[in-house]
Order: sequence, then C-alpha cells, then structure tokens
Amino acid sequence: MIYEKYLLDVNDVGMLLHCSNSHAYRVIRDLNKELAKGGYLVVAGKIPKAYLEQKLFGLKESEKEN
Repeated sequence: MIYEKYLLDVNDVGMLLHCSNSHAYRVIRDLNKELAKGGYLVVAGKIPKAYLEQKLFGLKESEKEN
C-alpha cells in the first residue's frame, strides 16, 4: 500500500516551493484563510495537498517529476 500525504506541513511546502520555513508558513496561513472564508475546516500549520496544487496553477507532483 502506497501512503500519500493529504495534508502538507511547513517542511513539505518549503521543499515544494524552494523557500524558507517562514515564507512557507505565510503561504499556508494565507491559503488557510481562503479556505476558512469558504466554510472549510482548516488545520493550523497544514494545507491540503490538492488545494496547494490547484493554487500553484495546476502543479501536480507527478507532472513536476516528468
């Protein structure tokens, strides 16, 4: 069974965006505010992987590797 993360933390976002942890926290906080305004439940310090990919102009991990 292959395990894939649903929620990304600051380290995952920082690696994906090649940025510092402080910038990754800012990205997560801003995207979580958008989700909360939309009525979604948010977890502080984490962001759904699918939502982050959608906000990054359709970037998908599988497409990025190819």
